[in-house]
Amino acid sequence: MKFNIFRSHDDRGSGDPTQTPRMGGHVLPAARSDGPDGPTADAVEPTDATAGPALQPRPAEPLGPIKIRARDVSVHYGDKQALHDVSVDIPDKTVTAFIGPSGCGKSTFLRCLNRMNDTIPSARVTGRIEMDGQDVNSKSVDPVLLRAQVGMVFQKPNPFPKSIYENVAYGPRIHGLTTSKADLDGVVEKSLRRAGLWDEVADRLHSPGTGLSGGQQQRLVIARAIAVEPEVILMDEPCSALDPIATAKIEELIDELREQYCIVIVTHSMAQAARVSQRTAFFHMGRLVETGNTEEIFTNPRERRTLDYITGRFG
Repeated sequence: MKFNIFRSHDDRGSGDPTQTPRMGGHVLPAARSDGPDGPTADAVEPTDATAGPALQPRPAEPLGPIKIRARDVSVHYGDKQALHDVSVDIPDKTVTAFIGPSGCGKSTFLRCLNRMNDTIPSARVTGRIEMDGQDVNSKSVDPVLLRAQVGMVFQKPNPFPKSIYENVAYGPRIHGLTTSKADLDGVVEKSLRRAGLWDEVADRLHSPGTGLSGGQQQRLVIARAIAVEPEVILMDEPCSALDPIATAKIEELIDELREQYCIVIVTHSMAQAARVSQRTAFFHMGRLVETGNTEEIFTNPRERRTLDYITGRFG
């Protein structure tokens, strides 16, 4: 189910997908022909990455159409600018990893994609972010419905202080996605199965969600997110608080979910980015330095800073 995130219909042009989006009266630059890359910041001459990182990501795979298109996105917290003119294209049915040192702006940009920064009084976001050609920052967009369509999984599992069943049923119930108890039961079971959790909790659905292990709680949160049938799932370091076994289960789940969703993950783990993503974007000091296919980023990056980061010279 696709939510109508707009409170009212305004003039958005013909909606022809072949037309190039516009911002501020200017035609936005199209993606390069060698892949769904938007323009990157601070471009320098290509570097010869002969040192090469030890990580070996999976071979490049076909990418989906562009789901999210960001142009010249900047974020200020009061007088401090945290993000500078980020432009990037994010494909559908693909895992895109945001990497970079702490404080580089990757989580700040992630929060822009479903307007979580709106909850911070001092935050100011400029630029344009489109999802399926629609400006998510338009005043006509209902941020509550947007966050149902663009779900988010945080670093620390945050199940509601409710039963396992009620954690998953909460979203479909408040958004009116089911018409009967039987329908709701079906949604809960389907979501828990897709999150790889059903077999572990089927006999205790009415037990507290907070009583699950850390890894199970994180999968419960993912089940809660997909229960409202989103189109995009954002993950902010979803495995940083988990043990290796739980991390492996979450990564397997991410790989399965990408067949149906656009997934964007922030991670400090280079190995995790190489394992789960097909696209990688490297942030440094509030700027997007480089974006490309994960295999290319990890084996032959264009930027010296990218090479230095993934090989551990800084960060």
